Amino acid sequence: MRMIRLATIALGGLLCVSLYAYADGPADRKPTDPRAVSSASGPSSEPLPVEALLTTTRIYGVVHSNDGHKLAYISNASGRPNLWIVNVDGTGAQQLIKSDDRQAALAFTHDDAEIVYSQDQGGKEYYDIYVVPVSGGEPRNLTHTDDVSETVNEFSPDGGLLAIEIKQKTSSWTDLAVMQWPSGVIRQLTHETDPKARWSEDAWSPDNRFIYATRAIGIDDSDIYRVDVATGKAEKLLQHTGKQLVSISSVSRDGRTLLITSDVKGGYENVALLSLSTRKLRWLTDTQWSADGQAFTPDGRSAIYTLNADGRVSTRFVDLTTMKESERDVPPGMNAPAARPTAFLPDGSMLISHEDSSHPQELYRLANDNTLTQITHNANDQLQHTALPSSQLVTYRSFDGRLISALAWVPFNLKRDGTAAAVVMPHGGPTGQTLDSFNGRAELLASRGFVVIAPNVRGSTGYGMDFQNANIKDLGGADLKDEIAGVDFLKATGFIDPKRVGIWGGSYGGFMTLMAIGNAPGIWSAAVDEYGILNWLSMLEHEDPSLQAYEKMLLGDPVKDLSVYEASSPLKYLSNEKAPLLVLQGENDIRVPKEEAEHAVSILKAEGRTVDAVYYPDEGHGFVKREHQRDELTRSVDWLQKYLQGSQ
Repeated sequence: MRMIRLATIALGGLLCVSLYAYADGPADRKPTDPRAVSSASGPSSEPLPVEALLTTTRIYGVVHSNDGHKLAYISNASGRPNLWIVNVDGTGAQQLIKSDDRQAALAFTHDDAEIVYSQDQGGKEYYDIYVVPVSGGEPRNLTHTDDVSETVNEFSPDGGLLAIEIKQKTSSWTDLAVMQWPSGVIRQLTHETDPKARWSEDAWSPDNRFIYATRAIGIDDSDIYRVDVATGKAEKLLQHTGKQLVSISSVSRDGRTLLITSDVKGGYENVALLSLSTRKLRWLTDTQWSADGQAFTPDGRSAIYTLNADGRVSTRFVDLTTMKESERDVPPGMNAPAARPTAFLPDGSMLISHEDSSHPQELYRLANDNTLTQITHNANDQLQHTALPSSQLVTYRSFDGRLISALAWVPFNLKRDGTAAAVVMPHGGPTGQTLDSFNGRAELLASRGFVVIAPNVRGSTGYGMDFQNANIKDLGGADLKDEIAGVDFLKATGFIDPKRVGIWGGSYGGFMTLMAIGNAPGIWSAAVDEYGILNWLSMLEHEDPSLQAYEKMLLGDPVKDLSVYEASSPLKYLSNEKAPLLVLQGENDIRVPKEEAEHAVSILKAEGRTVDAVYYPDEGHGFVKREHQRDELTRSVDWLQKYLQGSQ
């Protein structure tokens, strides 16, 4: 059975027709006929300029004031990811912080006079807590800790305590703490010792007495707790045997019920209500896609969850009396509640973000009568009026018959004559997923005549825990073969030239890029590696302790499983590479330290291979300064055009 929704909507001045189809679950997918992949007829246009992407504003971390009049968020409008504030109707935008460093994790104080936030230094991801007046002024650093990272969560209902997460620089685990307000005194609540553990605050109880929290152990196991703020005593709320992922989304207004997400149903995430008095569950969903609880509506009559169906995300409202679901006429695309700790304003309206594969994210206000009002206008004017090809969701069989989903972009008016260049875009993680959101990099390439494919290979999230764990101790093995099967799928479409295939990825995607050109050198004619891993063993020596723990979860013990580390490292294969390689790296990256890039470049230069490298100062894992993003994207596109299309 396939569900199809056809909608014609007006968004951002553009008329969009969207065919939104997906299978009932991963097992219900059918392989796509490669010849069904099409090139739409469209206007002939110039290549999308890099600058049109860079001057398209991206916002995230949205919070609203307690009175509902203001929104605070992180925006790159100035070329830096800085803190901004705006009226809830979208007027009066003002940049509160001007800094080369990035802000994150915002919260309004109880009186709405100030905003508390976290800020790192030079991309190193060790955060201090700051506060700045809503009216503007000089920010104050409240923590000044070089050896501890503090991340803001949310204030208690009475505004007297701020829940935060703290991590020692030398430890791999994260603990819960509270900051007294306005004194700034911090009191630690949990005292973790397990190197795989991470505590995260999920919600406050309405009476200010408890913090509901999740204690995650690794990537596939967690428990939920009620933490007494006065004593720090943590009470486990659900018992389970074996490994299970469970987390808390929201607490009801009367404090009696939790909205939770759990993968106890066969390793697939589903949403349930947990009664705190009986500890019994009432399931709201039964899906093999990825459902994620979000919030209760202010009147308590409905619960909200998001459904990630094959990388396409919708927001669902469930009437808790009738159990009927509705999307409340929100148009198809990537839709999700857009503020924390709740997306609801005092009048009951809801903040929601919307985007699709060819239109960037915008913020909307969903009124009680389902009227949708656009708040932001983020798209660069040129981008807003440029037609771009939409993604196409495809499914293909890999070498062992496993089904792999991917998103593909095909240029307008492309002939099926086997002459187009193609680029594979592996995602990061590996516990990650390419979603059907606006993909500026894919559109940059598609507008220049490239066919692009972004596979969700084994190890990806969104397809159940068995699929997510399918590449444990086999990184760059079967998952690389899944990427290569994506190339075979593109060949079968008749659009691409098999001798003009490239690969471009960052983080784990960068690792996959290095593994691909070394372990399957005959397939690739150009490659771009951004902060990718070369040697998992040397990574252990230089990366942050929390990432060391993550790496061991994926590959095992570096002594007992030494052969696994060696077989999963591109270092073993890199001398086989033939494709010209561009390497881009941040100098302050704590996730993939620059030694990885330097080692890869030195090997290839010593062998006389075609390789170039750029190391960006004061950048961490991913580049946030506009001048570096401009250089990154321009270099990458030029590199792929030069070696795949023969452009100079």
